[in-house]
Amino acid sequence: MSIRIFIDQGHNPMGPNTGAEGNGLREQDVTYAVGTYLAKLLEQDPRFQVRVSRPTPETILGNSNLTSLQERVYLANSWPANYFVSIHANANTNPAVNGAEVYAYQDFSQAYWLAQHILNGLVEWTGIRDNGVRLNPSLYVLRKTAMPAVLVELGYLTNQTDAQKLKENPQGFAQGIYAGLLSYFGLSAL
Repeated sequence: MSIRIFIDQGHNPMGPNTGAEGNGLREQDVTYAVGTYLAKLLEQDPRFQVRVSRPTPETILGNSNLTSLQERVYLANSWPANYFVSIHANANTNPAVNGAEVYAYQDFSQAYWLAQHILNGLVEWTGIRDNGVRLNPSLYVLRKTAMPAVLVELGYLTNQTDAQKLKENPQGFAQGIYAGLLSYFGLSAL
């Protein structure tokens, strides 16, 4: 029995639902890269099955912000996935704001514990600042998924140090999420 993980690489490459930008990076490119590396790690691990929302860098989901989010949730729910991991990068008007945070729908739920493990993995693998697990029940992908779901904010594109890490080491961020998944399930690395 393998664990089915749906990886949502947040945002579209162009058109509706594009992401944040900062320090020469576009969120949709960062999320695509990290999600693709993560999918490869999971594909090499027979204990997991994996699907991604954006199989190619050009994949566009939906024709508005809402339909883009609906399509991502539909793909996960109809599979059906056991867990949903949405990957994002953050931005702030204050360039000093930095670090990673992971969002869950509800306190002390399976998603909440998964978020904690993923955040620990990110901090361990990339040295990114730990901004904690946060609750946001208003996030569409956390509200509408039929399985435990987390939304990972890898770091701030608008912070030079975070942006440098995201640019130079997307594999490290993928490795951190993978390590968090293994830790959550009590699995050792292969």
